[in-house]
Amino acid sequence: MISATKPIKILFFTIITLFSFVPFTNAQDHNSENNEDIQTNHEEKEFNASELINEHIGDSHDFHIADWNGHAISMPLPVILWSKNGIVTFMSSKFHHDNNGEVVVENNGEKFVRIHEQIYQINEGENALILGDELVPTNASRPLDFSITKNVFSMLMSAIIIFLLFSAVARSYKKNKNAPKGIAGFLEPLVTFVRDDIALPNIGEKKYERYMPYLLTVFFFVWINNLIGLVPFFPGSSNLTGNIVFTGVLAFITFIITTFSGNKNYWSHILMPPVPKALYPIMIPVEIIGMLTKPFALMIRLFANITAGHIIILSLVSLIFIFKTVAIAPVSAVFVLFMSVLELLVAALQAYIFTLLSALFIGQAVAEDHH
Repeated sequence: MISATKPIKILFFTIITLFSFVPFTNAQDHNSENNEDIQTNHEEKEFNASELINEHIGDSHDFHIADWNGHAISMPLPVILWSKNGIVTFMSSKFHHDNNGEVVVENNGEKFVRIHEQIYQINEGENALILGDELVPTNASRPLDFSITKNVFSMLMSAIIIFLLFSAVARSYKKNKNAPKGIAGFLEPLVTFVRDDIALPNIGEKKYERYMPYLLTVFFFVWINNLIGLVPFFPGSSNLTGNIVFTGVLAFITFIITTFSGNKNYWSHILMPPVPKALYPIMIPVEIIGMLTKPFALMIRLFANITAGHIIILSLVSLIFIFKTVAIAPVSAVFVLFMSVLELLVAALQAYIFTLLSALFIGQAVAEDHH
């Protein structure tokens, strides 16, 4: 019998091995004279809750670990760009503040500037335009960004977790023909739940097995990433399922599967709806719009619910700094604890809803005409 903790040990060993060569950096170690001015400006600047929340729910090119003596300690991630001269790679720790306050990096004669996690390539010189509080390059282009950002790191980590978990389950079933134990005993009821309560009722007994791999993958993928987003420290703290691009891709995959699985009955209902032909000019566009709104609803539902939970928790924490008193801390802590427990339920619930709606849409596409 394989130990239940072995996959977890392999996971942590893999993560440590992959990133052991990456130094933890001080984001403000460069240009010490300029850092003093920046630090002074930060001390005089009022606490901005919106900025804190936006930084957390957004993606970034490094993991912020902690602040120590006015310095930001972070773990850099690989930056991979396709610039005019080809592929450019470097660690995000190479970004630094220059004399103009820009976050820049020079690499083999090319100069890049990072503004709100968006990377621009400066084509000629160091031209920049300060517009209000924003620093906007006036002579810059956007290279294609294939970087391993915080969200991409979390996505890869969740894929490794799923692979290790189910690899252990597969080995466990090969060696133990009796009742499952350990990780297999924990995951078998979940797999059975997806099969008996999601796939079978919505897709039907004849065709559900064809779509089980996708439904199981999307269920555990969304659920694990939701849980990773609730961990407030490295390697958690990402907001992958609160990224509308990520949820949009998952919804698009469901849309593609639904579209290509549609049978004659499904397409005839859309292109030849059961109404008088005089209403076809109205009903056919309505049916097509309805077909497109299904993945849109999937995308928005997951994105909005996960993002809302993160915003509420961060808003409760921000109250301590807004009121500038520790007296509010116990109240904030109680509500943060309550919301965190509630978010554990929401993490599983949103994975269930996304999988359920995906199965429902697929079931509608493959349903046979009983009339």
